[in-house]
Amino acid sequence: MERHGAGTLQRAASNPGDNRTMPALSRPFEAALRIVESLRAEGHQAYLAGGCVRDLLLGRDPVDYDVATSATPDIVLDMFPRTFAVGAHFGVVLVADETPDEIPPLEDAGDAGPRYSTTEVATFRSDAAYSDGRHPDAVRYTKSPEEDVQRRDFTINGLMLDPLRGGHSLEEILSDPRARRAAVLDFVGGVADLDAGVIRAIGEPRRRFEEDQLRLLRAVRFAARFGYRIEPATYAAICALAPRIHTVSRERVRDELTKMLTEGAARRAFELLDETGLLAQVLPEIVKMKGVAQPPQFHPEGDVFIHTMMLLEQLETGAPPTLAWGALLHDVGKPPTYRIAPDRIRFDGHVGVGVAMGAEICRRFRFSNEDTRQILALIENHMRFADAPHMKKSTLKRFFRLPCFEEHLALHKMDCMAAHRNLETYRFVVERYNEMPEEDVRPRPLLTGRELIAAGYVPGPLFKEMLQAVEDAQLEGAITTAEEAVALVRERFGDAPQAPA
Repeated sequence: MERHGAGTLQRAASNPGDNRTMPALSRPFEAALRIVESLRAEGHQAYLAGGCVRDLLLGRDPVDYDVATSATPDIVLDMFPRTFAVGAHFGVVLVADETPDEIPPLEDAGDAGPRYSTTEVATFRSDAAYSDGRHPDAVRYTKSPEEDVQRRDFTINGLMLDPLRGGHSLEEILSDPRARRAAVLDFVGGVADLDAGVIRAIGEPRRRFEEDQLRLLRAVRFAARFGYRIEPATYAAICALAPRIHTVSRERVRDELTKMLTEGAARRAFELLDETGLLAQVLPEIVKMKGVAQPPQFHPEGDVFIHTMMLLEQLETGAPPTLAWGALLHDVGKPPTYRIAPDRIRFDGHVGVGVAMGAEICRRFRFSNEDTRQILALIENHMRFADAPHMKKSTLKRFFRLPCFEEHLALHKMDCMAAHRNLETYRFVVERYNEMPEEDVRPRPLLTGRELIAAGYVPGPLFKEMLQAVEDAQLEGAITTAEEAVALVRERFGDAPQAPA
């Protein structure tokens, strides 16, 4: 729950007590505050907790808000009219806050009926051992927020915010960074680590990571995203436990890697993965790029790994996940196809090999079929841009028909900027793409199989070749009518056979 919307405020300084202003009230924030107020009114402790507090102190605009409370799940379920016991066994309940119809909906509950924003409400607890490396074998509810935060992952995520603490009004807490800071409950030194820019595990690092090995990746992601360093003991535990990442489901690993690729600090994230030994565990294909030289006349930047890192550096916050993975994997086929030819270094067939390797990686991480198709298409077509200035009109138009062609354009530009930096071909393709109307790229067919049958042709394998020839001529501008299409078929393939008398 650490995603940010388009209105995220960038970190202006290292000290969260500076003069940064609080982002405008959002519906999720208002919903969470109403839950806190309701719980307090019934005599329960309740605070904003976790990543949302961290982001508020950094002047960022959280998308999601969590509430921690002394109220047990059964009390929470009874107090609010619309709840979901998604993790009640572990003390977690989702509370849906009904909002007036006139407020633009955050989450659409359907075409009709009320609209809801959901908040995760978790009961203070302490956890027993984590035998499965993800969930506690048992939980014990507690009335102590200090005891609750000891089970959380990192100090910067172990903060709570009390809207009623410090004698400040809610408006003062939201508008004054000092008042906001006074409202924070910090039992783990999280504020000091925010000041210092440090990722530090709460308590004993090895124990925190053994509770949920996904935290190994989360530590790297937070360090990259915020530009922080990882505290030495925490870093040492990550390196020592890197092989344990295989106990985490592939889907969870995939999602964490995708966040690293799309939060605006992909290069630093993957360099940290490499330094800690995690990259060799989750994506050994990327590690094998290291030391694989490239022809300097085309790649003055260095080896395939450096080139790939330079692509990742260009990925912006919010980049499409398929584009991000395409950038990571576009040259994955180079290491196994490397050879030194008489003229230069070559990677014969690296695109085809890369598509096969990319398909295996997508299967390994259980990508959807749709995402897999797009990632593989980016790998398969990234070298075609070099031929674009010499393509026939029909070939170029078909090139433009690739789904999400803008992603192909973006990958090509990044590829160039991470190598020779020559954007001449990129500019050519962008110019042609922008000046070509959609109806020229995907014109209505002049001829279909039905018309061929009406003209006397017998259905068969030749139909595909006939229709392809007609479409080629249409895309080239050589024919524009159905009559001209039929005439072209007769000219190239002969007249339709006459029926026997």
